[in-house]
Amino acid sequence: MSSNDTPRGPVDSSRVPRYAGPATFARLPRLDEVGTADVAVVGVPFDSGVSYRPGARFGGNAIREASRLLRPYNPAQDASPFALAQVADGGDIAVNPFNINEAVDTIEAAADDLLGTGARLMTLGGDHTIALPLLRSVAKKHGPVALLHFDAHLDTWDTYFGAEYTHGTPFRRAVEEGILDTEALSHVGTRGPLYGKQDLTDDEKMGFGIVTSADIYRRGADEVADQLRQRIGDRPLYISIDIDCLDPAHAPGTGTPEAGGMTSRELLEILRGLASCNLVSADVVEVAPAYDHAEITSVAASHTAYELTTIMSRQIAAARKDA
Repeated sequence: MSSNDTPRGPVDSSRVPRYAGPATFARLPRLDEVGTADVAVVGVPFDSGVSYRPGARFGGNAIREASRLLRPYNPAQDASPFALAQVADGGDIAVNPFNINEAVDTIEAAADDLLGTGARLMTLGGDHTIALPLLRSVAKKHGPVALLHFDAHLDTWDTYFGAEYTHGTPFRRAVEEGILDTEALSHVGTRGPLYGKQDLTDDEKMGFGIVTSADIYRRGADEVADQLRQRIGDRPLYISIDIDCLDPAHAPGTGTPEAGGMTSRELLEILRGLASCNLVSADVVEVAPAYDHAEITSVAASHTAYELTTIMSRQIAAARKDA
């Protein structure tokens, strides 16, 4: 989109009820309706990498349904993200549910195509396996990227049942492949039992810092966000959010819930505190609607994606203004 184009925004909810019409993210236009986008919201309906409860393949559409209630102005960031940049729903990346290696390759190729148009990606999972091919694609464009990984779990284990590509292994693979900037890696919201203390030792050797959910409770969202900003600096940043970083009270609809997590308010406030970071793409994963009720989890996920999209739109608009 050029600086002279006016972005096409969501359907007008004063003319078409929110519950009517296609369930694109935030009721935005489809990518094929606008041609190109600054931010492409894409789904990856894949959950063959899960180790416990399946169902995240339905997460993207659940998030889209819950996003019907999102509105065009974001007061927390004082921005109208859909007026600042063209955001569009790019539909789903169709992947093989029976072959994880093939699915990983398909996701990477599709992400390459979308990033090649100049878009940033806001990806809706799917399980956390999908983060690896997305990071591969982003690193081709930006070089090794800083990573903020919001999750109850480390996801830096080696294998499950001999499988290298699962939802518990993507960030070990990413470190091994050299696509992450190991000076700027952080887990946020981790908690719960591990297989052993060696899990933490291995994780530290890879370069990860850890902010646990207990740290967030004790120190507060503003202090945590400040710490993360200092660690990231001006590096290109990828944010990957497993919705199970939230406490099951705030996100029951997920595959591997752990007690003692963040509130949705804490997550949103930390993300808002990262608005000055150079966010190049992001994902929200592991929403499993079969275990949800009253759309609690998908509502939290839709607002999370909205905050991430707002950050990217603001940065795109600022870059155009400075150009």
